[in-house]
Amino acid sequence: QYQLVESGGGLVQPGGSLRLSCTASEFTLEYYAVGWFRQVPGKEREGIACISVAGSPKYADSVKGRFTISRENAKRAVYLQMYSLEPEDTAIYYCATNAYARCSPIRSSTDSWGQGTQVTVSS
Repeated sequence: QYQLVESGGGLVQPGGSLRLSCTASEFTLEYYAVGWFRQVPGKEREGIACISVAGSPKYADSVKGRFTISRENAKRAVYLQMYSLEPEDTAIYYCATNAYARCSPIRSSTDSWGQGTQVTVSS
């Protein structure tokens, strides 16, 4: 079974930036659309960004204009560059292959999630 590993989270002040990484082991990530998701305790997991196989991005309204998703197939990696972070962005961030190749909608293809990476935005 494929596995995606998230990294790059941390503590950042409001207005700051972070870049999250999602790397794949033992499978060819370039054949999949990949999404980023986040979850706050007590709330449903939210799909916030997705990149298609062709490299076309899609964003949730909550992050549009502040986050940028990209992929580097040679490194089996997908990145989420986050700018202008707000306390409301505090969550555990996960990546997963997307159920829909064109990222419409942003929805995970699996119910099996990795550990995620914690992002905390606080002064």
